[in-house]
Formats: sequence, structure tokens, C-alpha cells
Amino acid sequence: GFHLSGTVTEPATATEPEMTYKVAISFDRCKITSVTCGCGNKDIFYCAHVVALSLYRIRKPDQVKLRLPISETLFQMNRDQLQKFVQYLITAHHTEVLPTAQKLADEILSSNSEINQVHGAPDPTAGASIDDENCWHLDEEQVREQVKLFLSQGGYYGSGKQLNSMFAKVREMLRMRDSNGARMLTLITEQFMADPRLSLWRQQGTGITEKCRQLWDELGALWVCVVLNPHCKLEEKSCWLRQLRKWGEMDVCPLEDGNYGNELPNITNALTQSSGHSQDSLARPRRTVFTRAIEGCDLHWQDSHLQRIISSDFYVSPSFQREGESLLFNSQGQPLWLEHVPTACARVDALRSHGYPREALRLTVAIINTLRLQQQRQLEIYKHQKKELLQRGATTITNLEGWVGHPLNPIGCLFLTLTEACRLEEENCLEISDTGDSKPPVYQHVPVATGSQDSGESYLSLALEVALMGMGQQRVMPEGLYAQDKVCRNEEQIIARLQDLELDPVLVQTLRKQCILLLEGGPFSGLGEVIHRESVPMHTFAKYLFSALLPHDADLAYKLALRAMRLPVLETTAPSSDVTHPHHLVSVVPSRYPRWFTLGHLESQQCELASTMLTAAKGDMLRLRTVLEAIQKNIHSSSLIFKLAQDAFKIATPADSNSDTTLLNVALELGLQVMRMTLSTLNWRRREMVRWLVTCATEVGVRALVSILQSWYSLFTPTEATSIVAATVMSHNTILRLSLDYPQREELASCARTLALQCAMKDPQNCALSALTLCEKDHIAFETAYQIVIDAASTGMTYTQLFTIARYMEHRGYPLRAFKLASLAMTHLNLAYNQDTHPAINDVLWACALSHSLGKNELAAIIPLVVKSVHCATVLSDILRRCTMTAPGLAGIPGRRNSGKLMSTDKAPLRQLLDATISAYINTTHSRLTHISPRHYGEFIEFLSKARETFLLAQDGHIQFAQFIDNLKQIYKGKKKLMLLVRERFG
Repeated sequence: GFHLSGTVTEPATATEPEMTYKVAISFDRCKITSVTCGCGNKDIFYCAHVVALSLYRIRKPDQVKLRLPISETLFQMNRDQLQKFVQYLITAHHTEVLPTAQKLADEILSSNSEINQVHGAPDPTAGASIDDENCWHLDEEQVREQVKLFLSQGGYYGSGKQLNSMFAKVREMLRMRDSNGARMLTLITEQFMADPRLSLWRQQGTGITEKCRQLWDELGALWVCVVLNPHCKLEEKSCWLRQLRKWGEMDVCPLEDGNYGNELPNITNALTQSSGHSQDSLARPRRTVFTRAIEGCDLHWQDSHLQRIISSDFYVSPSFQREGESLLFNSQGQPLWLEHVPTACARVDALRSHGYPREALRLTVAIINTLRLQQQRQLEIYKHQKKELLQRGATTITNLEGWVGHPLNPIGCLFLTLTEACRLEEENCLEISDTGDSKPPVYQHVPVATGSQDSGESYLSLALEVALMGMGQQRVMPEGLYAQDKVCRNEEQIIARLQDLELDPVLVQTLRKQCILLLEGGPFSGLGEVIHRESVPMHTFAKYLFSALLPHDADLAYKLALRAMRLPVLETTAPSSDVTHPHHLVSVVPSRYPRWFTLGHLESQQCELASTMLTAAKGDMLRLRTVLEAIQKNIHSSSLIFKLAQDAFKIATPADSNSDTTLLNVALELGLQVMRMTLSTLNWRRREMVRWLVTCATEVGVRALVSILQSWYSLFTPTEATSIVAATVMSHNTILRLSLDYPQREELASCARTLALQCAMKDPQNCALSALTLCEKDHIAFETAYQIVIDAASTGMTYTQLFTIARYMEHRGYPLRAFKLASLAMTHLNLAYNQDTHPAINDVLWACALSHSLGKNELAAIIPLVVKSVHCATVLSDILRRCTMTAPGLAGIPGRRNSGKLMSTDKAPLRQLLDATISAYINTTHSRLTHISPRHYGEFIEFLSKARETFLLAQDGHIQFAQFIDNLKQIYKGKKKLMLLVRERFG
């Protein structure tokens, strides 16, 4: 009958014992309509036991006893047999069945019971009536639960993958024409709409997360597929339309473009080139992810021309065409389909998805023939406008609706339809292995089935052609981060598929032909001579074309890649008269650039294209020059040019062979451009860039080094020129690396010294010391550098810089020059009474020690400067102590006599220093007492003890100190506790 039951045994494993399960399956017209299994497994897919029983029945039908429906068997029994049958049945299952049996018996014996109103009785083994709905069993509750669970995981734990596999399941159901496909999609959509994150994202005004966004896109695309089912009933369609409208009207429903309203025209309208679409974005209707499916409900398949296209390979134009039929066929008599391209492609996707692959292919061929005709006509239009457009150098013609990144993915859809027809299926090969790495597909040429003469075309060459047409379409960058990101993503997906094709002579011919058309296509091609300022750049596409063409037609490859290097949105400002400028007509702040959120990515793609060309042109002087010019003209970011320079350097200097001079020179030239670009702007990588440039110039050779030293002012700051560039050039490593002879070494050194002096003049503060160091080996240059320091000392230099140079001079054996510079440094310094930890203290002590070692005269010269600049008592007493410990003049300057006697504090110059120190102690004491707290009393008493030591160096010091203490007691008698401590210590 229509009911299969059996027991399935699952063998024991290491951890689980053997298990037996009872399974029951109902089926009807080749579909499983319900299942039950004792394992209780809950999933949207059948459990292994149901599958095992079904396969057993399919593979071994003769092992399964076929019986009549139970009602037929009962009909053959007499009264006694029936009684016996029922009693045995109840006895076998008395615990489960007895209550039900008793209830049924009561109802049958009651004359007016419901059971007695109906003629006959139900039979689960007898199958459904011919009018009943029959569809595959789908556990709806399970679908809801699973989707809810995956969504709650927010794209983690592989839940995105799980949801994608559910979408794939829906597509599989549609392909099998299983009516549950739409039902399952409805259940999935209900859960998506109930996702609590939607209202949260809406309140916060943040976009939906990237992973989630892609799932919503797939959901929208699947609904377009469902409503375009060529054989669905009208009532089904109107039911879906009601649902889609209901979801679309909910305020949490995600919008098609991810953020706000879109520029894209209605699905059923063909694209026009007018400026009618640039109305204020506020006036645009709200387009949700379901809008296209809702619009798709208006489409039907009744058109007789469409029906003929999809139902026959041999549909050609009649030998004589009637009025108005010229639009239906091309000049070869092949049928055309003149619908809005993404809409026509959505039809192809629907045919493919609903299990009509032949029909999908036929419609695809008609669409491609239409696109070819359109391409020819556009070429003709351009030939007439060429002169005028080239004079203007810009165009307002563009497609507001790009095919790449379009919500309906038209190009991807046509490409897949065509390549699927050419796939060589390997034996027992699943699409993806367990490890998850899919093997690249293998394709073969399958000739296009056509009614006209043998075109010699294959579905594979058409796939390549349509992908190139679509990617090369000149189109405006859409608005909003999501839509722009989708353009990049879709482009990468199509290129990844193109890279799976092995280019044989047939495909190379298609590639060349299409590339030539794209170059000549004027404003209709993204690679034409003139494009719209906001055109989607072609760098990624051109990089693929360049690599694919290079082995077959290098000239064409370079012509194309060089043409694609441009990025007009960064090169020109928007013309004010441009009425068809499609964005921001009402923007409040007119900005130079429209909002291109992916600009960083696009610029890096431009850089990748340039790098690919540089690598390929290695060793070819002419080609390298043209690539270099294109880089200098089109790339505006210094960090990207730096990256290119580094790439070129790497390729030019392989570890295992000689350097390539042509490419090295390109690297150097790009490096020099980066130096000029970043000279006056702040760039955190600047030091790295300067160091790299010197390395590169060293590789090029001594002439390059001489050149950068001579023109340093246009490339480096004075500090960079002296501390990095000249220092590196003069280093031992560089001289070894270049293995220079003496004249070359001298030439480099002379250039470095000239640079050092020029930099010291321009920026003495930061370059003086480096300049002196670089000029050490040349007496005249060294003297000149010293004079520059002296001249700058009074005005432009700080005491720190002067002290540093002074110490350098002492170290070099110029103590008198060091003294002069230290004296100049002292005049710039001011140390207050409380700055007893100032970083300059060490310099002051050093300067005094230097003066003391030179002799009495130098000490006498520096002490007035010290007294004027230093007001900190502890520092002054420290200097005084050091000066009285040894005799002055121990440095032993030639030609000077040294008495060897210690100096007295009663006589000049130490007398002046002693007075200043005592005076500093007195002032500091009063300053400290104005705001002293009890916890600092002990410290203060120690301070006074130090002061006493200094007072006692004077002849009448003890009298002076006693007067000072009395004075304190008088003035600060209010501070009783402190004065008590003073009395205890000092009487």
C-alpha cells in the first residue's frame, strides 16, 4: 500500500550498544509524505534510519512483502475473525491501546455519536485521494528552530555556513520542482524577520553586519527565483505577493542597498540614459530586500517570442520580416530578447533554479546576442561623438545601474548557466570534499546549439565573453558603503571564476576580440578613452586581463593596463554645469569627492596593477618608462608609491643573481618622488622612507649617492640630510659595499661635508653637532662648522644644544672652545631657588669643573655667569665645595704656569660665589617658611644645617649665621613648634 514500516538496527560501537528502532513511512505518488522513527531525532533532514529503510525498499523491492491496504484485508474477514483480530490486537498492546479501544467501543454503540454520522472508516495504509495535495514531508517546526538557533549565534560557530546550506537546500528543492521549496523559504524568512537584532540595528542606526547582510541578499534573490517560477499557479503567486508585501512594509525590514534609498530603476523598466534618476534621495521610494521579488510578481512568461526562444534551439527569423519584427532578431536571424538586462538574467536564474537548464541556456544565448548588438550600436554612436568627447576629455554618459554588484547578480548568473553546460563531471566527485577545499572545475567546449549556420561558438567562449562585457561596462559608483563594497566583492567573485578557465586558442581569441572592443568602446566601456568622473575603476579587472593577455599579446596587455591606471575621481573636481551628476545634488556640504567609502581599497588595487606591470616589464627599458610615467601621473598616495618603489627594488635585486639596473633606476625614481611628496607633510613612515632611499641609491651606485647629496634640499629636511643620509653614506658599511677607490671616497666625503655645512647654516639647532662630526677630518670645513655654531649661539640655540656641543669639543681636545660654548650656554640658563633636580645641573657642574681645570682666569670668567643664572642654594654650595677642594689649572694648558695653590673664599672670584650662595640660602629659607607644613619640619632643620656649613666658610660666618637665626625667631615666632626645633639645634 502507501505505508512502509520496518525495524532498523544500528550496530554497536565502542561507546554505544546495539540499538533497534521502529520506523514508519507514508508515501504518495513517488514522494515521502510523512515519517516517524523511534530515535526521536529532530532535524530538517531525515534521520539515517528513515533513509536506510527507504533505500532498502528501493534497492530490494522483492524483499519487502507487498500487502493490500488493511481495510481490504478486514473486508475479507467474517464476524468471528474480526472479533478475534480486535481482541488479539488489544492484548498485544493492551497498555497503550486499551483506553482508546474502550472509547471507540462506547462511541460505536452510541447511535448519535459523531463516528456513526460518517460512512466507512479511515485507513492509514490506503493512500490519499487523487484530488488531495501531495508533497514531500517537511518538519516545519524543525526548520523554524534551526534557523532561529543559527541566527542567534550571529554568524559565529559556522552558523553562516549552516544558513547558506539551508538556502542551497531550497535551491535543490526548487530544482527538483518540490513544492516545499517555497514553503521552506517562507519559514526561513519568517525567522529572519523575527530576528531581534533588526530593531536594535535600526534604533542604533548601525548597518547590519557584513555576514548577515549577505544572507539577506541571498534571501531576496531566492524570492525573485521563486516568484519567477515559469509554471507556478496564479493563486500561489498572489499568496507570495501578499507575504512579501507584508514583510516589506515592516519597519525593521532591511533595505536593498544596506543603508538608505537606492538610485536603481524599477526591475521592469529598461535603463535610460536620462538624468531623470538623479532626483532628491528623499523622494525615492523605499526599496527593501523584497522589492525586486515584489516587482518580479508582475512579470509573466506568456510572451510568444519568449516562449519560442526558450522552447527551441532552431527558432530563427522568418525569411522575410514583417513590420516591427526587426527588433526580435539580429542580422544573422538569431532571436534577441530586449528586456532590461538584470531582469532578463533573473529569468535565466529562475529557469536554471527550477530545473529547466536547456531553456535557461537558450534564453542566455538570446541575451548575449542582444548585448553584442548593443555593443556594436554603442561603438557606432561613439564614432560620431568621438571628436567632441575627446576635446572635452569627460563624458556625462554612464550607466546608473551597474551589472557587477547588482542585487540580482546578472553577469554571475549568465556565466554560471553557460559554464555549467560545459563542466566535465569527474566520476563520483562531490562538489566539495570533506576538508572543504573544492577542486577547480574542469571545462570542455560544448558547441552552441543554433538553428542558423554552425557559428563555431561554444558555451564556454560565450561565458568568457559575457563576463568581460559585464565587467567592462562603464558604470557609476553606487551610493553607500554596502553597495560599494558589494561591487568590489562581486568583481572578485567573477574574476575568481574566470581564473578557473584554461585559456586555449579559442578563448584567447575571444579575450583579444573583447579587449579590443572595450578599448574602442568610448564612454560605454570602463576601458574606453573617456569615462565619467565617478566611474567604477577598472584596476582589478585590468590586472586579470593583463596577466591573461601577456603571454599571447603583450602590446594589447600593456595598452589595456595603462589605460586602466586612471582614477578620475581623485584627479578632477566635479564640473558645476554637470546636470547629470548622479549623486549629492542636494548635499549640504559640497565636497571635492563624492563619498567613496572603498577608496582606500580601490587605490591599493591601482597600486597592485602597477606592481604587476613593473614585475612584467623587468629588463625592458621602454616598457618600464611608460609604466613609470603612468604611476607618476595616476597614483596620488605617497605610501602606495613607496610600496611600489620597494616592490621594484625587491624584484630588481634577487638574492641569487645580479641586479637589474633598469628596474633599480625605476625604484630610485619612485623613491625620489616619495621624498618630494612627503617632505613638507607629516608622515609617520618618513624615517623608514629616508633610510630605504639611501639603501636604494647605494645599490644603484656612487653617482646616485652624489646626486642625492647634492640635491638634498629638495628631498630631505636638514636633520634627515645630516643625521641619516650623510651619516649613512659616510659609514664604513657603505664604503665597503661600493668598494670605492680613494678619489671616489674623497668625492663622496666632500659632498657630505658641503651638505653638512649647508644644513648647519639652515638649521643650526638640529644640525650643528652632526655637521661638526661629518667635518672632523677636514680642518677648513671643521673650522667653518665651528664658526656657524658660534654665530648661532647667541640667538638660535638652547643651552642644552650648546652644552652638548661644548662637551663634544672637550672630548675632541678643544677645551678652550668647549669653555667658550659652555659660557654661552650659561647665559641662556635660569635655575630658580627650588629647581634642585633640574636636568641642566650636571651641565653646570661640568662647566664649572672645566673652567676650574683651565685656570683662575676662566673660573673668574664663569662665576659671574653662574651667579646670574643659578639661584638654587644647594647647587651653588656644591660648586663652591668643588672649587675649594683642589687647585685650579690642573688641565695643564701648554704655555701656562700653574701655582698649584688652593683658592681662598675670601678673595675673588670665590668671594662673589660665596656671597651669592649665602644670599640664596637666606632667600630660599624665607620662601620655604611661607608655606611649610609640620611634616616638612625635620627636612627644613637639615636644610639649615647645610646652610650653616656654607655660612662658616666666610670669615665672620658664625656671627652672620647667628644673626640670621635670631631674625628667623623674630619673624616666625607664630610657628612655635618649628622655632622650638630651631632653638634645640642652633641655640
